[in-house]
Amino acid sequence: SGDVHLMAVVWDEETGTVLPEAGVSVEILGGGELVSEEVIYPMLSQRMGFHYGANFGLEGDGEYVCRVSVGGLRIRRTGAFEGAFGEPATVEIPFAFDEEQRREITVRELDAYGRRGAVRPADVGMPQALAPTESELPGRVLGTATSDDARLVATVLDEAPSGVEGDGPYLAGSARTPYNRIVLPAMGLEATLARDGGTVFEGDLTRTLDPDLGYHYGATLGDDAVEPGDELTLTPTLPPQVARHEGYERAFLRMEPATIEVE
Repeated sequence: SGDVHLMAVVWDEETGTVLPEAGVSVEILGGGELVSEEVIYPMLSQRMGFHYGANFGLEGDGEYVCRVSVGGLRIRRTGAFEGAFGEPATVEIPFAFDEEQRREITVRELDAYGRRGAVRPADVGMPQALAPTESELPGRVLGTATSDDARLVATVLDEAPSGVEGDGPYLAGSARTPYNRIVLPAMGLEATLARDGGTVFEGDLTRTLDPDLGYHYGATLGDDAVEPGDELTLTPTLPPQVARHEGYERAFLRMEPATIEVE
């Protein structure tokens, strides 16, 4: 319930990279007085993609100011993002709530229940949290596996980006929605690399933001390289910790291990 569902997207102005794990809170002021205040939560929407959102009550038509406070990132940042986005910030955005503004909002009913697919993300003048295509990912792409409709793309780099502790090749897992490549953040993800009946590597993949790999889950492999014939299993230990709009209500929840046969 509420008068408005307020949505916010946080991104790096220089690169257009959306920041999926920034704590966001909102105060709405009318006439200089506090009208409503909420922590807003990470969400997935087919039209808005990844964003932060919550419902807010207002005090009727009028002019308001939305004060958005963004916390510093606490996930690992690598490459050119190492050390960036760690400081909190606040911005004030004025907006009007009146009949003229409401008339600009259109609703289109879709009769597509029971059929696979997704509507196209809206062009709202802000960056979308999209994972890189396989051809855009750096390193050697090992393949793609599917878990509860989520696509898990694995790539391995000869060495880790700056900001990562550990030696050896770097394994990165990129999780995205199946149709529009919207990033699936705040998961728990483990990797097991098997060879000739034995285990070469087993460990957690760390949530990481990198300018080239995007938001991903990664770990160094130590002395072992990935070889043809290896079997890489990605095991979600926690589904994406995001609320879901219509169309995603039951997606990416019952995630089972997914295996990639390395060629």
